[in-house]
Amino acid sequence: MDPFSAADLERAESVVRAVARETPVVPARWLSDQVGAEVFLKCENLQRSGSFKVRGAYLRMSGLSEEERARGVVAASAGNHAQGVAVAARALGLQATVFMPSGAALPKVAATREYGAQVELVGSAVEDAIAAAREFADRTGAALIHPFDHPDIVAGQAGVGMEILRQVPDVRTVLVPTGGGGLLAGVASAVQAMGSRATVLGVQADGAAAYPPSLAAGHPLRLPQMATMADGIAVAEPGAVPLGIVAELGVEVRTVSEDSLARALVLLLERSKQVVEPAGAPGVASLLQDGALPGPIVAVLSGGNIDPLLLQRLLRYGLAASGRYLSVTVRLADRPGALADLLGLLADCGVNVLQVDHLWNDPGLALGHVEVLAQVETRGPEHRAEALDRLRAAGYEVVVAGNPVGGTG
Repeated sequence: MDPFSAADLERAESVVRAVARETPVVPARWLSDQVGAEVFLKCENLQRSGSFKVRGAYLRMSGLSEEERARGVVAASAGNHAQGVAVAARALGLQATVFMPSGAALPKVAATREYGAQVELVGSAVEDAIAAAREFADRTGAALIHPFDHPDIVAGQAGVGMEILRQVPDVRTVLVPTGGGGLLAGVASAVQAMGSRATVLGVQADGAAAYPPSLAAGHPLRLPQMATMADGIAVAEPGAVPLGIVAELGVEVRTVSEDSLARALVLLLERSKQVVEPAGAPGVASLLQDGALPGPIVAVLSGGNIDPLLLQRLLRYGLAASGRYLSVTVRLADRPGALADLLGLLADCGVNVLQVDHLWNDPGLALGHVEVLAQVETRGPEHRAEALDRLRAAGYEVVVAGNPVGGTG
C-alpha cells in the first residue's frame, strides 16, 4: 500500500478525536538518570478503555457504510481490542459482538460487557475466538474489525505518534510495544509523514517475538508456540499490512526478557505511579535491559488493563527480578531453638520475613532434620547477596528457591 501522507493522518486524527482523548506525556526522571538520556512516558494506559486500541477501532468503524453499520460489527480479542471495539461501537450506535477466549481475564470480560458489547466466550486461545468471529461475520454479515491488520486500524493508531511529535517536538527515539504491529506501523507512519528525525523501535517479549523472523523472511511467519506474561502482545503472526509498513520504513524490532518486563512493571508503579499491564511495559523494559538510546526518548505505555490478582503475582515476580525478594530453603537440626536461631540471624541481616514454613515430615529428610522455607524482602541485590553470604557463613545449607511466579529466585 502507498505510505500515509501527513494529510491522511491529520484527517484520521480529527475523526478519532471524537472518542479518544489526547493522553499525557510525563517525564520519568528516575529512568532518565539510569540511562543517561531524557525519558518521557506516553500514557496510553490512561486512554479511554485503558489502551490505544479504541483509536483504530473507531476509525475503522466510522468508515463503514450505512448498510454495513446496520449489520453490526464483530471482533475477537483477549481484552484490549475487545474493550476498544465496545467503546467505539457504543459511540457510533452500533451493535457489537466480541468473541473472547474462555480464559480471558474476568475484569476485561466484565468491562467489555459494561461498554455495551455482546460477549461470547469460546475456546482456549485467541485463535479460537478469531475463528468464531470470522464464522459469525460470514453468517450474519457483521463487519469484522481486525485488531491490527487493516489500513484504517494503522491510521487510527498513528494518532499516538502524532501526539508524541507535538508533545515532545525534539524526540529522537520512540519505543513502541509490539504484538500484531498496528501501533508500531502507525507511530512509524506518523514519524515518516511528519518529517521527524526520530527513530522508532518496536519491542516484543522474547517468548512472543514474531516480528524479527518475519522481517528477515519478508513475509509474515507464524510462531509455533508462545510463552510470555505479556498476553496483550502475544500474537503468533504479524499482520500483512503493518508488517509491510514496518519493513518499508526500515523499523527495527527488539526483544526483552520476562525479568525485564517484571522489573519495568514494578518501577513504573513505584516510581511513576503508573499502573501498566505487561504488554504496555516493553519500551521501559528495553531501556532497563539494554541501556541508553539517543534522547529525548519516549516510551509508549500502551495499556493498563491488568487483572488485580495477576498484578499481585507480577509485583512479586518483579521484586524477585530486582533482587528485593528472596525465597530460601534451609535445612536445620531438629532441636529446640534451631528455628529461633535462624530467624534471629535473618533479623540481624535486616531482611523482612514474610512467611516461614516448617517442614518436618518430608520423606526425603534425614532423621533428626527439618527444612524451613523462608520468604523474605530485601533492600536490593547487594542486600540479598549479603543475607545469603551470612546464612552460609553461619553453616546453614541454603538452597535458593524459585521465583513465586516461575522465574529464578
